[in-house]
Amino acid sequence: MRRDARGRNQKRRKLKNADIDYTKANKILISTVICLFVILLAIALFYYVKNKNDYQNIVQSSKQEIENEKQTEEDSSKETVEEPVDITFTLSAIGDIMCHNTQYNDAYNESTDTYDFSYVFEDISLYTKTADICIGNLETTFAGEEVGYSSYPTFNTPDSLAYELKDIGLDVLSTAGNHSLDKGFNGLSRTIDTLNSADIAHLGTYKTEEDQNKTLIKYIKGIKIAFVNYTYGTNGITIPSDKQFCVNLIDEDLMKKQIEVAKEENPDIIIACMHWGNEYKTTQNSTQEKLADFLFQNGVDIILGTHPHVLEPMEKRTVTLEDGTTKDGFVIYSLGNFIADQNAEYTRDSIILNLDITKHIDGTISIDNYEYIPIYMYKDSTKSKQKFKLLDINKTIYNYENYIDTSISESLYNTLKSELSKIQDILDN
Repeated sequence: MRRDARGRNQKRRKLKNADIDYTKANKILISTVICLFVILLAIALFYYVKNKNDYQNIVQSSKQEIENEKQTEEDSSKETVEEPVDITFTLSAIGDIMCHNTQYNDAYNESTDTYDFSYVFEDISLYTKTADICIGNLETTFAGEEVGYSSYPTFNTPDSLAYELKDIGLDVLSTAGNHSLDKGFNGLSRTIDTLNSADIAHLGTYKTEEDQNKTLIKYIKGIKIAFVNYTYGTNGITIPSDKQFCVNLIDEDLMKKQIEVAKEENPDIIIACMHWGNEYKTTQNSTQEKLADFLFQNGVDIILGTHPHVLEPMEKRTVTLEDGTTKDGFVIYSLGNFIADQNAEYTRDSIILNLDITKHIDGTISIDNYEYIPIYMYKDSTKSKQKFKLLDINKTIYNYENYIDTSISESLYNTLKSELSKIQDILDN
């Protein structure tokens, strides 16, 4: 009995100890779980805070980048906005471009069956090429070889002259002149086509009425220039009754109408090319003077005269308009011949006219300076070919006097001295 009681007591003690060990294990397990939970919570909290900071940093960085880009754009925008400044350009103008049979025969190359006029311009082409804009007057037609090349009184010239004029820098040609219809309306139309092919702007003659109603506009350094062009007549050749639009004649109603159309384009400058005056007269007539006043009062700023085949005076003037305001105006009554083979006095003398023109920040236009380069249409009769050459008079005289070019004869030197004096007498008085 005692052994059984003792056994039961031992068994109870073992069970009690087992319960204690189990309870203790549970407590350890619970503590471990709690510790793990705390650790995981701490880790989670750490990464939450870290990611939150990283996110805030990223957001802040993105905001800063956006601000930096915005500031860069603003700075760039400020840099590209330029302050208004005065703009100055040089306008060059030359006189009548004629081509007598002696000239195109001289330019003919029999071996290639072509016409080459380039040698004529070698001495002066630098001036026309370097001008911001160069303007001339066409005193012939490009009616085509099939019509037959011809000289006075009805001109028709090889097309190669047009391309050579482009090569030396001609930008604009006035075509309304007394020889516009020398080969009829077909010749006039083909002349326009040839100039288009040579990429030379032109005005004064037209293939359609729609073309006549358009204004020729050229942009030079952002300055907008409008052109108009008129002739006193067509050498008695009747303008076709159904094509009255093909040549601009000097008529005050037409001129005023076309100038008003030009004004609608809001140009900075209007230039009138006028084919007028008396041939071989070195002074303008009263009709030219009255027309000049009319043109200035109606909005023209610069007048370039042609037709007399000799030089006539030029002047810069202050023009007072009807509303009392004033503006700069410039007129040269005749630029003389650029190229021709005429022998009357003064007909081989000409100039390259240069005008320095400024558009000011207030929108006004000023003609700051005008000067000219005297040129001479030389014909060397000792040669069988390439006889004709435009000479820079001042340069040729200098080269002779300083022994730079010994090929210049004393006779040519004396001729150039005399012709220079004539040019100065006409233009500088």
